[in-house]
Amino acid sequence: MGKTKGNLALLERGEERIVEMPLDSLNPPDFHPFNVVDNVSMCRLSQSILQYGVREPGIARPLAEGGYELLCGNRRKCACELAGIVSMPVIIRELDDANAALVMVDSNLDRRDKILYSEKAWTYKVMMDVLNHNGVRGERHSYEIMVERTGESKNQIFRVIRLTEFIVTLADMVDANQLAFTPAVEFSYLSIKEQTAVVSAMARLEAKPSLSQAQCMKKCSTGLRSNILSKNLRFTRQVC
Repeated sequence: MGKTKGNLALLERGEERIVEMPLDSLNPPDFHPFNVVDNVSMCRLSQSILQYGVREPGIARPLAEGGYELLCGNRRKCACELAGIVSMPVIIRELDDANAALVMVDSNLDRRDKILYSEKAWTYKVMMDVLNHNGVRGERHSYEIMVERTGESKNQIFRVIRLTEFIVTLADMVDANQLAFTPAVEFSYLSIKEQTAVVSAMARLEAKPSLSQAQCMKKCSTGLRSNILSKNLRFTRQVC
């Protein structure tokens, strides 16, 4: 712990160092759009850490009430716990809430090979909210900065963010490739009650809507009824 205290002293003088921190002092963010799943990939990561150690440090910030918020490295922390390792290297940074959110989403976007649509949706929403709240420099819009950061078009960014309006069941279906992204975006404009009706109709009819059907349901969304859904879905059984 002497090494840790010394490095934290350097941090207070504005210098950044990698610190070996006990896992029980690292807390997950209150809101984290990325899932930490105990699956085959996690098992491989745990075995790799057991053999070679944590190759890349996480990123954390001090919390006013004590301990640290682990912004990047929650999968590595979980893998360490599975391997029976009690500490991991982290970079400690002094960050306000807005910059902490940006570090969290930027770092995870860069390091994850596969990102679920639901994870990407909430990540983009966090980025957009932070940029809008903080304002942008000059005449630039927040979406212009996001286009640069993500490499996706303005329209695609806004379509992805629409998925944050989903009920959990629909979000899970998109993540599992049981519902195509394009018609799914149209369903994001439906109310919670209407989205629930869509899920029920799809299960009952064993059908998946085309884009044109989803657009029709969106137009009829006020007072959407089961018979309207059935009429639009009953002839469709293909993945669109």
